[in-house]
Amino acid sequence: MVDPVQRAAVDGLGPALRRVAGYHIGWWDADGRPARATGKALRPALTLASARAAGGGVSSDVVAAATAVELLHDFSLLHDDVMDGDETRRHRPSAWVAFGTTAAILAGDALIGLALRQVPPEVARVLADVLVELCEGQSADVAALSASPADCLVTAERKTGALLGAACRLGAVAAGADECVAEHHRGFGVHLGVAFQAVDDLLGIWGDPARTGKPAHADIRARRRSLPVVAALAADSPEARRVARLYGEAHRPEDTGGPEEIARLVAEAGGRAWRRPRRTAGCGRRSTASGRRTRTPPAPRNCTHWPGWSWRGTADVLGRTPQPSCWSTTAGDRTWWITMAAAPSTPATSPVRDGTMRRFSVASGSERR
Repeated sequence: MVDPVQRAAVDGLGPALRRVAGYHIGWWDADGRPARATGKALRPALTLASARAAGGGVSSDVVAAATAVELLHDFSLLHDDVMDGDETRRHRPSAWVAFGTTAAILAGDALIGLALRQVPPEVARVLADVLVELCEGQSADVAALSASPADCLVTAERKTGALLGAACRLGAVAAGADECVAEHHRGFGVHLGVAFQAVDDLLGIWGDPARTGKPAHADIRARRRSLPVVAALAADSPEARRVARLYGEAHRPEDTGGPEEIARLVAEAGGRAWRRPRRTAGCGRRSTASGRRTRTPPAPRNCTHWPGWSWRGTADVLGRTPQPSCWSTTAGDRTWWITMAAAPSTPATSPVRDGTMRRFSVASGSERR
């Protein structure tokens, strides 16, 4: 369903870029002979599934959005392989190895243009925002800025979750869903992306090369600070300290701390079994009345319903006018509200977005920034 549209888009490139892009996607080998593509096509599948889940069919708009998402994903893989120095992808040489770094970078750039061509301007803006988010995440990953497992999850949310979230959101929007429903789809995709990246980090160390298409312990050989490694480094143990020492040294094949040894130490330090601590009642803000933690409710978008929130004028909270209307809900002894420029019946295509969030005490109405 998506493949013919994607092929038609790539066929619009010049011969040199088309050859690199088609090879990377898996349609042909380095000599142009047809090959069997082995990509998972997860992101376009999520776009199509989200459209169906939102109550719509698979229209041409849905297929176009799915194609655009997949083209952006292919761009990210082309550039990732160059930046990470990964020489194999899907059981064969990476595009930069087969055609050179310059050709691979240019082919990736071209795929961005093809992706934006598939969709109308308002959707292209969403993809542009996702592209910036993805690049920010990749920048943090390459610079090894993650100092804790929580940092790794934030990076995963931007590097992987942003595109999966967009895939789900665009499918719902193309099917006619309102902003509220579409935002729920996006949230699902973001969480799925974080889980996907966590599994990918595990496979980067302990994955079977026959299934991953990459060398064993690839992430350790490249000294990547993936989630298992960062979790291991955060532990206070002899194994963690040895991992830190070995990761700080230049890698030499004759080192006693080879990839297999480091992988063992990471596992023994808890990196392989790490899981995010179970969340308590909320985000960690304490109620001044009870001393208990109170949960900050999720901020609603411009939509017709939101569980736990009610639509009202801020005069109901502050006792003064004029004020813009807002969404309001209560958590503990506080009311949380978000100013809006229009009522929730505003069409989803409106440029209205949620505004500034402020917190007020239910008892006194005094603002707490």
